[in-house]
Amino acid sequence: MSGSLPLRLVLASASPARRKTLQAAGIEPDVLVSGVDESLVVTDRAEDLCRELARLKAQAVLTRLRPSDDQRTLVIGCDSVLEFDGGIFGKPADAADAVRRWKRMRGRSGVLHSGHCLIDIAAGRRAEAVASTTVHFADISDDEVAAYVATGEPLAVAGAFTIDGLGGPFVERIEGDPGTVVGLSLPLLRRLLAELDLRITDLWTKVAPGNQSVEPLP
Repeated sequence: MSGSLPLRLVLASASPARRKTLQAAGIEPDVLVSGVDESLVVTDRAEDLCRELARLKAQAVLTRLRPSDDQRTLVIGCDSVLEFDGGIFGKPADAADAVRRWKRMRGRSGVLHSGHCLIDIAAGRRAEAVASTTVHFADISDDEVAAYVATGEPLAVAGAFTIDGLGGPFVERIEGDPGTVVGLSLPLLRRLLAELDLRITDLWTKVAPGNQSVEPLP
């Protein structure tokens, strides 16, 4: 393991999809929601917006944690936005907004950006970056749009769609890392950890999904 202390990862997000992404990769995070007001950041650049919000979320959670003598605590903040037609789509304001968006997006493509900010509390170091993936939407019917929005799922996610839920059938294909669209890119997390002189294998728990035993590399 890198360093002498076990690693603890705190996820500064209420997103079940982000938590499940980490768990599927053998990482069991603690969850502490940041409570950041996303309207505080105003910019015309999607990458800048999600990067700044990811940083603010990580820093907000950081202020509520204390360094521990028996473990090394890391905080990961994430934020996602869809860049479409030169505009920035976060979560829809309401169902009508989600319907309007889908009627514009269907049969076309946009770029999903996910900002990541990783902070090592004890070392006082930070690594951050944005992952971007092109999403091609299916040309779905008005009835499909209405049915999907009625489920409520689009109202809770950036861009008003998912690929790992009910919205999956309405995405024809993507160009890039699927984790970016879900909201947390594991390859990018690995690179950010490396910038802090850590390895993603250091975060593996004893038992991974499927009950297979996973031991950290020496």
